Amino acid sequence: MSSSKRRIEKDVMDLMMSDHEVSLIEDSIQQFFVLFNGPKDTPYSGGVWKVRVELPDQYPLKSPSIGFINKIYHPNIDETSGSVCLDVINQTWSPMFGLLNIFENFLPHLLRYANPSDPLNTEASNLMNKDEKRYTETVKKYVNQYAKNILIDEDDEAENNEANDEDDELSDVGSLSSDDDEDEGDDQ
Repeated sequence: MSSSKRRIEKDVMDLMMSDHEVSLIEDSIQQFFVLFNGPKDTPYSGGVWKVRVELPDQYPLKSPSIGFINKIYHPNIDETSGSVCLDVINQTWSPMFGLLNIFENFLPHLLRYANPSDPLNTEASNLMNKDEKRYTETVKKYVNQYAKNILIDEDDEAENNEANDEDDELSDVGSLSSDDDEDEGDDQ
C-alpha cells in the first residue's frame, strides 16, 4: 500500500473516530460527507452543514477539495457552489495538516473571522462591510432556513436541495438597498 493511501486511511479514520459524523460516498474512502457544526458564540451557532470532501490521489501532498452542500451566508463561501476561499486549503496547504485540522480549526476560524476583502460572495462581503448588524441577521436567517435538521445520508441530499429550492423567502434578505447600490457602482 502506498504511503498516500495509508495517510488517507489514517486521516479518514481519525475523522470518523472524532465527534464528526462521516458518511462515505459509494464506499470510497476518498469521497465523503462530514456534518460540520457552526462554532459556538458565532451567528452560525446551532447550524449544521453537510460538507463534501474529496481527497486527491496525491493527498496529503495535494490539498483536499471541500464544499458546503447546504446554503451558508459567508463572504468567503460561494452560496451557489459551496466552494470555500481559504488560503490554508487552496494555497498554503501542507502535508502536516490533516482532515481534523480542517473541521476543528480551519473552518471554525473561517466562520469566526471572515475576510470580506477576498470574497466569493460579494453580496455578503458588501453587507458585512456596510451593515454588520444586518449581515449577522442574514447569517442567522440562513442558519434557520438551510442548516437545521440536516441529514448526512447521500440519498437525503436531493430532499435537502428540493427544500432549499422551494423556499425563495430569503432571496432578497441581505441585499443592498437601492441607496447602497448607487454608492457601489456597477462592480457586480
